[in-house]
Parts: sequence; C-alpha cells; structure tokens
Amino acid sequence: MAVYFFDSSGIVKRYVEEKGTSWVLDISDPIVGNHIYLARIAGVEVISALTRQKASGNLPEPTATTAIVQFRHDLTHQYRLIEITAILVERAMTLAEAHSLRGYDAVQLAAALEVHRCCLALGMPALTLISADTALNTAALAEGLLVEDPNDKVVAGTEEE
Repeated sequence: MAVYFFDSSGIVKRYVEEKGTSWVLDISDPIVGNHIYLARIAGVEVISALTRQKASGNLPEPTATTAIVQFRHDLTHQYRLIEITAILVERAMTLAEAHSLRGYDAVQLAAALEVHRCCLALGMPALTLISADTALNTAALAEGLLVEDPNDKVVAGTEEE
C-alpha cells in the first residue's frame, strides 16, 4: 500500500485519455489498495476541466458525460478528501508567497503537506504527490515531498510507449 495525493492535473488523467493515463489507472485502481487523497477543491477543478474540454470540442459529449459521472462517484466513494479549512488556507497563503504559486496550486500543496505530516506521525509510508504541474512539483520538492509527474510515466505494452 502506498499513499498518494493527486492534484487536479494528475487525477483528471484517470478520466480522460492522455499521456500518463495508463500509469494513473494502475496506481489508482481500488484493487491495488493505495490510499488516494484529494483536496476537496479538486472536485471543482476536475469538473471544470472536463466541461471546458467538452465545450472546446476536444472531448466528445458522451465521453465527457461519462467521465463526469464516474469522477463524481469516485469522489464520494474512493478518494479521501482533505477539507479546505481556515488553517489550510493560511498555510496555502504562506506557500503561495514562498514559491510564487497560483492560488489553487498553493491550496493543493498545503493539503498534500497536511496529509504527509499525518502519514509520518502515524507511521504510514511517505506521501507522494502526483501532479503534471511543473511549478507545483518544484515547490513540493522544495517542501520535502516525493513527487511523480504522470506525464513522465509510460506503462509497458500501452499506446503511450
């Protein structure tokens, strides 16, 4: 069992076929038993991304609808959600200032760091942040997190090779 925190750019790959999707599907499969954490705000970001892809014509309507329905189900039943509290927002402001992050990226990083601290305190494996956002990944590394970019992952025997 591993512990992962996905930002929106990472988890959206579970619902839309793009570079890194096979790898994300492998590690997020509930049968594997990994703990998958998301900040509650990821719900808005993923729905927004899917809807914008549909509106731009990059994602066919039936595919977008299926992805949205599946994501909403998984958000409720599979993911461990981190609530956006006043304390988390304060930490996010500090991180935004320290690393010149966009607002929601700072919130994502603050949430990931909160989960990471809890994991270490409970003797669980260290958390790995999954993100395709270079600025967020750089800041997360500077804050001491393990980071994986799904765009760098290719699963043997897939079309991504």
